[in-house]
Amino acid sequence: MNAEYDDVGTRFHLIPALGLPAFASPRESLFTIDASASLDALYRRALPNAPDGYTPEHLDCPANRPVLRSAARLSSNESSWLDTRRNKTVDPMRDLLRRINIPNFDGPSYINKNAKNQSALPNIGIAMSGGGYRALTNGAGAIAAFDSREDNSTSPGHLGGLLQSATYLGGLSGGGWLVGSLFINNFSTVSALLNDPSHTVWQFDHSILEGPDAGGVQLLDTASYFHKIADQVSDKGDAGFNRSLTDYWGRALSFQLINATDGGPGYTWSSIALADNFKQGDTPFPVLVADARGPGETVISGNSTVYEFNPYEFGTWDPTTFAFVPVEYLGSNFSGGVLAPSAKCVRGFDNAGYVMGTSSSLFNQFLLQANTTSIPDFAKSFITDLLESVGRDNNDIADYSPNPFYGYHNSTSRNAQSNRLTMVDGGEDLQNIPLHPMIQPRRHVDVIFAVDSSADTDNYWPNGTSLVATYERNLNTTGIGNGTSFPSIPDTNTFVNLGLNNHPTFFGCNSSNTSSITPLIVYLPNSPYVFQSNISTFTLSYNTTTRNAVVQNGYDVVTMGNATVDPQWPVCVGCAILSRSLERTGTKTPDACTQCFQKYCWDGKTSSAKPPSYEPPFKGQAVKTSASARQRGDFFVTVVASIMVGMMMDAF
Repeated sequence: MNAEYDDVGTRFHLIPALGLPAFASPRESLFTIDASASLDALYRRALPNAPDGYTPEHLDCPANRPVLRSAARLSSNESSWLDTRRNKTVDPMRDLLRRINIPNFDGPSYINKNAKNQSALPNIGIAMSGGGYRALTNGAGAIAAFDSREDNSTSPGHLGGLLQSATYLGGLSGGGWLVGSLFINNFSTVSALLNDPSHTVWQFDHSILEGPDAGGVQLLDTASYFHKIADQVSDKGDAGFNRSLTDYWGRALSFQLINATDGGPGYTWSSIALADNFKQGDTPFPVLVADARGPGETVISGNSTVYEFNPYEFGTWDPTTFAFVPVEYLGSNFSGGVLAPSAKCVRGFDNAGYVMGTSSSLFNQFLLQANTTSIPDFAKSFITDLLESVGRDNNDIADYSPNPFYGYHNSTSRNAQSNRLTMVDGGEDLQNIPLHPMIQPRRHVDVIFAVDSSADTDNYWPNGTSLVATYERNLNTTGIGNGTSFPSIPDTNTFVNLGLNNHPTFFGCNSSNTSSITPLIVYLPNSPYVFQSNISTFTLSYNTTTRNAVVQNGYDVVTMGNATVDPQWPVCVGCAILSRSLERTGTKTPDACTQCFQKYCWDGKTSSAKPPSYEPPFKGQAVKTSASARQRGDFFVTVVASIMVGMMMDAF
């Protein structure tokens, strides 16, 4: 055990000014904030620009009426934004490489030399996997480690500045909650959200099925919470829009993820594009992912259409629909890519909570996995029967009716002749890391830092399933990959047998092995450094010490314990950032990078025998927490869930 690592970020103390638990050592504190800072300074929120709270409203269209566009190129908005953002990544990338200090290579000078040539500069993506609150908190640790605004994140062995150097930040399901919460709270830091003095966001000690602690009797607080949600969703239905369980799910999520009264019913996904920090290119480009689910489907196949939500648009690069619509005008009645001359424009449909809920519609996942969860048998039967009934009515999805792609690409789109477009959790096709938006050739991403918080094994650790799914989809003979390129990935047994899921692994190091430009994948799987963070996806409450411990563990996963497990790890991260750029500029690969690639690149070997039960050991000193939320009242949660779903069904 390295003595330095023993002192870095693996103990708790109370911040005297706030009385909140945070991680600290005698020398440093990772997640602290200035108690004197005002809430407005911490949370300059995205704009609540919906015209009538949660209820979408038909309004006069702008002079330039919205239309669908082909996915043959990037949108003009994204292209224009990229010019600004890529320039803003130069300084933090130069500073990061200066601190990393690749031996016998002047990283800052290399960036300076290519600063005026965006096509030569490294183009970085970060992808946060799904996995419920486990994914949110583990991913939050990764984001904190990558964020130069966090205390000590730019110290030796740390990786602060990678977030500021990135162009794209993708999220899915629980990772989508993380990305969405950061942006809707105006790209706040992880530490600010963890230590929120108002106790309104990221308070997971109360289950989403119980609602927030309003200071009264919890049973009454819960009843008031559900009434607010039911009233908001009812108003949407009264306005003539279809409702689904995801409306309730998204509203409930918002109470935990958005720092605004009643979960900010007026906050929209498109409002991200109105925030000054986004407009000025001071943040990455956020993208959330969801899957289309056709009528009658319960299992999502590998060739299902993958959709994305970004601040400007909603749509897909897949050859089926191959189109995008302005996300601000979702709910408008498009036909054949246009609105009728007399048609109004709908605004407010793209509620931020609804979008985050769409990417994490766990109802269908619960239906698929109910028999593997640790709830009583009678509850399994009840929930399964109920959700099967809901599924038959197609209400266990997110409903994007009227279908904005109605009558568009009739010959290739399965949804072109349906007035409904129904979406589900983006991980249901097993692509639980949102790589799809970042491997699009039009985005020219060089390297993707893929944080995997999936629960693939019996003990809820990742085993590469998501990478395998994306690789196999890319090879699909139907052509669903549509020109994307992805590196070779071994089978999941090989991941476990060779330990590829127990430490960072690079895939696609030799770009000459593919016929087109392929991003380098830096795979960062969840593993136990200081805490057993393999908590079930369906655990719906975390006490504060458990929450913080998973965040700390995520920080250590991506930094390899602040480079105590491998002192060369930061250098290897720098080499991964530069790899494709060095190739484009014809620059010799530094010897230190060659050594890194020999160490961390998958060498093509396989070991496909069935592995034993995967139980990885700690890499650091375990932190102590109070009684974990994972041991808390599964039965109570099940009963409340049953009551909640019953109430919702009554509301339909």
